[in-house]
Amino acid sequence: MSENLKILFMSSEVHPLAKTGGLADVSMALPKALRRQGHDVRIAMPCYKTIDRSKFDVQYVTDFPLKTNNFTHTCVIRKTEINCQPAKKRAKTPVKLPIYLIDSYEYFDREGLYNDAAGDYIDNARRFGYFCRAALEMLHKIDFEPDVIHLNDWQTAISSLLIKRVYNDDKIFKNAASVFTIHNLQYQGVFDMQALVDLDLTWQYYSPEYLEYYGKINLMKAGIIFSDVINTVSETYASEIQNGSLGMGLEGLLSTKKNDLYAITNGIDYDEWNPETDPNIAENYCVKTYAQKKIACKRDLQKACNLPQKDVPIIGMVSRLADQKGLDIIERAMPELMKLDVQFVLLGTGEQRYIEMLYHFLKLYPEKCAFFLKFDAFVASKIYAGSDFFLMPSKFEPCGTSQLISLKYGTIPIVRATGGLADTISAFDTRTQQGNGFSFADYNETTLLKCIEHALVIYQNKQMWNVLVKNAMQCDFSWEASADKYVALYHKAMQKHKLKY
Repeated sequence: MSENLKILFMSSEVHPLAKTGGLADVSMALPKALRRQGHDVRIAMPCYKTIDRSKFDVQYVTDFPLKTNNFTHTCVIRKTEINCQPAKKRAKTPVKLPIYLIDSYEYFDREGLYNDAAGDYIDNARRFGYFCRAALEMLHKIDFEPDVIHLNDWQTAISSLLIKRVYNDDKIFKNAASVFTIHNLQYQGVFDMQALVDLDLTWQYYSPEYLEYYGKINLMKAGIIFSDVINTVSETYASEIQNGSLGMGLEGLLSTKKNDLYAITNGIDYDEWNPETDPNIAENYCVKTYAQKKIACKRDLQKACNLPQKDVPIIGMVSRLADQKGLDIIERAMPELMKLDVQFVLLGTGEQRYIEMLYHFLKLYPEKCAFFLKFDAFVASKIYAGSDFFLMPSKFEPCGTSQLISLKYGTIPIVRATGGLADTISAFDTRTQQGNGFSFADYNETTLLKCIEHALVIYQNKQMWNVLVKNAMQCDFSWEASADKYVALYHKAMQKHKLKY
């Protein structure tokens, strides 16, 4: 497995160019780790209006006619490059990661990636269908023949169908294996049946064995059915989505594909999230120096939040404001939580009803809580460094990255044991002094509060608390180990693809 691979990595968002969630972080960190290993990785993503073309030195590459929906578009390809070398090991000749940007004034010259204030864009199927065709057609123009085409979530899922059924006589795609990663099954790309026309697909695909889904079409199904292998982002989540409600209506299909379904836990990029180098925190620290310097970070966070600078534990959150993230049980737990000797700080954006809920609690408890309702990486760093606990009571969580970041910062996760949270956070055992956090199983405010109360007892025992913080900070969830597993998965996909062709 030592050979270097050629990989096209397709994603609808890539940090730091465009981001709405964790997909963007993975879509930069994984290709970057693979590129460091010597693999020839090229990213393809839409060229959104919101991308700062000057900041990222976006350059024109080529253009070509692309016919979709009986209309010929001029598809413009642009490109930028990201330095892949670790911050501490900058080489004289930097290792660059190329990112190809598929430009279209009609489809991507908008303020949002997927939606605006009125909701999802009604032409999202057409937009991302165009992106998928353009990215695949682009390979001829840039003279790149990938060994593997790595697809991510519903926005790129139709590519696997195109590869197998539309471009099946093309030499490039005959030799390219496809890998489809499910980052969050909640978002499946479900559209009215007319979207088949928008995708330039024949009506043969409007059947249960292909894309039909309760009278509509489901683009996630295309990725599951037509890709050589499928994976999701934690072992527990891979099991959960084959059974019951977390399968989101696709549990039957996923169960039939279980022999092709793998799990690889996400990592985090320690170049970006590291208390030793983070420029946004009051004091940089490591596992040897955290004891005093983390106190300075706490005082800095309290100051930023206009909270009393008391020596009380701070519970932090950086989260979307949505049911999935456990905001409903936080709402029910909040009156009892505010009776405890704690402060609560949250950074997040999302559903209006939860924004109104937070304003309500802020009025009731102005000296015990603070909320930042616009995402700000500067504030996020302060929460990770200045909090004592990090709360993630998710209803479900495919993997999660915030708990991994909080571990690195010595901020102890309190999580619900689901998906990737169950795989990465082990409950602290006071007898063996093993474990890196606290977890609870039942999804309700009572078990959440009991878990928090137990965590506060450990916090008061400074000897055990220091052991727990060191356990957390010494965890290694870097992308290098995950990248090795993806390379092994790519080889499995290539072997399977060869058997078919």
